[in-house]
Amino acid sequence: MMKMSFVGCCLALAVGLLAASIANAAPKPWFIDKSKLPFDALPGATAHWGVHTNAGYQAEVPDNWNGSLVMYAHGFRGTGAELTVSRPRIRAHLIANGFAWAASSYRANNYVPGIGAKDTHALANKVSSIIGKPSRVYITGHSMGGHVTGVSIEQWPNAYDGALPMCGVMGDSELFDFFQDVYLTAETLVGNEPVIPSPVDYAVVGAAAAKADMEVVPGGYPVLLNSTGQTFKAVIENLTGGERPTFDESFAFGPFGGNFIFGVAGTGGGRENFDTVYQFDSDPNLSPEEQAFNDEIIRLVADPQFRRADGLGSSPGSRAGVDSPQINGDFTIPVVSIHTIGELFVPFHMEQVYARRAQASGRSHLLVQRGMRDVLHCGFTLEEEARGFDDLVNWVENGVKPAGDDILNPAAVADPAFGCAFTEGFSPFRGFLPPCP
Repeated sequence: MMKMSFVGCCLALAVGLLAASIANAAPKPWFIDKSKLPFDALPGATAHWGVHTNAGYQAEVPDNWNGSLVMYAHGFRGTGAELTVSRPRIRAHLIANGFAWAASSYRANNYVPGIGAKDTHALANKVSSIIGKPSRVYITGHSMGGHVTGVSIEQWPNAYDGALPMCGVMGDSELFDFFQDVYLTAETLVGNEPVIPSPVDYAVVGAAAAKADMEVVPGGYPVLLNSTGQTFKAVIENLTGGERPTFDESFAFGPFGGNFIFGVAGTGGGRENFDTVYQFDSDPNLSPEEQAFNDEIIRLVADPQFRRADGLGSSPGSRAGVDSPQINGDFTIPVVSIHTIGELFVPFHMEQVYARRAQASGRSHLLVQRGMRDVLHCGFTLEEEARGFDDLVNWVENGVKPAGDDILNPAAVADPAFGCAFTEGFSPFRGFLPPCP
């Protein structure tokens, strides 16, 4: 039941992000329903809740507290007015092992990782004043909460001891660049000149026409594809991480696959593709056909106000003014980052962007990344999340760096066994994926 409810939550967030990405949202009268903040503590623990920095919060401390505090950062909430708190999925695992946790609603909804980072940091200080100064502080979060995590450990390098971003938007603006790439690629391949900015009804009207031009028979997309559809699928695979196991199944059947991406496709003031290389296969050398496509596709440059490094401009994914700082990959603490390799909402290439930035900052030795075989956004099992957290703690406390995947090695990612090393536990959505060799 927990697995299904989490998947439903992801689908709701996806729909909400689509709405936010195509609408200039007006300022919201954010509010907190204080009656929803109280919650029952697990056996052997004490619950805390309240309001701090105009955000709701919840926290839980085990009676046998080991002195470590885990800050949890929630994902995208949509643009509704009510601010709500999410507890970590591995809450029971944390409490059973002596870890306290705390989570903020943030003071605003929308895509606001910068605000989320500020409010999570402020809450850590608030909780410390209630339960006592922790010996160590960890930070973790899903989806936009991964963006929050990546920002937090760079803005407050001395506040956290270890980080576990999960299915995170670790490439910040490059996620929204991908949403634009879907639109530009599809329209160009089917022989249309993309309309800039993209039509607000594209997900309903234009997308249906584009898909019809990619299928062998009516209704065949995304499974029965003609040559145009096959080329589109190949471009998407290369944009989102390269050849890898489970991609075919994810594109065809996954709720975050080939049909889903047309729902988030579109242009935006903060999106750009001026230096994007579009490829039809795994050969990095451009064929004449690939070169012709790269010469033909419209090139766009983002308005600088949308991509300010301090995040004080507008979101790269929305025309609404929100707080969305860049992640530079310049951190000083151990980071374990996990991601499913199939889904296309926050695709696997977010990890590759993060790895390259860490490499450029000389921080690769502090980063371990793992891929799990699943088609869902944040479709981890509890076992996978708990293992990632436990391995992070062992690294921080005992100096034992955990194993990870070589995600910048195309051959390793394309290997039929990629993703098998860290995939564990039952999920009904993995039953149609190819078994690990």
